[in-house]
Amino acid sequence: MIRRQKSVGQESVGQIPVGLSTAAVWPQNADAAFTIAGELGYDGVEVMVWADPLSQDVPLLRRTLRRHRVPVLAVHAPCLLITQRVWSPDPELRLRRSVQAAQDLDARTVVVHPPFRWQRRYADAFADLVGELEQQTGVAVAVENMFPVRRAIRGRTVEMSAFRPSIDPTDVGYRNYTLDLSHTAAARTDALALAARMGDALSHLHLADGSGSPSDEHLVPGRGGQPCAEVCELLAAGGFGGQVVLEVSTRKAVSPAERVKDLAEALLFARLHLAR
Repeated sequence: MIRRQKSVGQESVGQIPVGLSTAAVWPQNADAAFTIAGELGYDGVEVMVWADPLSQDVPLLRRTLRRHRVPVLAVHAPCLLITQRVWSPDPELRLRRSVQAAQDLDARTVVVHPPFRWQRRYADAFADLVGELEQQTGVAVAVENMFPVRRAIRGRTVEMSAFRPSIDPTDVGYRNYTLDLSHTAAARTDALALAARMGDALSHLHLADGSGSPSDEHLVPGRGGQPCAEVCELLAAGGFGGQVVLEVSTRKAVSPAERVKDLAEALLFARLHLAR
């Protein structure tokens, strides 16, 4: 069973909202993501909070979404290695601030990675913190599946997880999960089996593809080996009430026009396979 819950715009249009991650337009900034999302007909954006100054400035983001008339569907908490000091060096404060940002922007979801192994105090309290924030605010804190690091040591490949307790958030159990299909590719995880384990707590999908390379590729869906169509069709058939966000990489696009073409193709793929 897939969770049934109301989403932005679903009551009127009867379709699963499809958003664009602001990370999908990098090296352009978040303002470009709002522009492209509006022009192509995305239902909103997911703000990846990272080095882009606009992504860190909630009042400016609020003005941006009003100017473009494109809502913020979700906020991705700053939990990459390169964002360990964005907003605060304390990961708990970063997550709390992300939830506050979601409230300020009328976004219903915060995407967050599991704690890193070295964040021991944060990891010990993480599950309780997520539950507390959801209970107090009504914002879904959707914990995302990750992937291991693979290294060649003495002629053999060794996998190591940077996350505690593992790359699979279902090992702990949360009210809300984000399923990331680029991460399942890099982890060589069965995406459909992971979706089944997430069950009705699967409330957010990062739609992207991957070839099975150890790196996090974030390909346009349909260009890799992940069951992107099958996952979308599963959600649509199950009455999914969450959100789907295209978190694809267009950094290799040779021009802004090629970037827009890739993002239009990604949106078409999502609309086709999420049709009720």
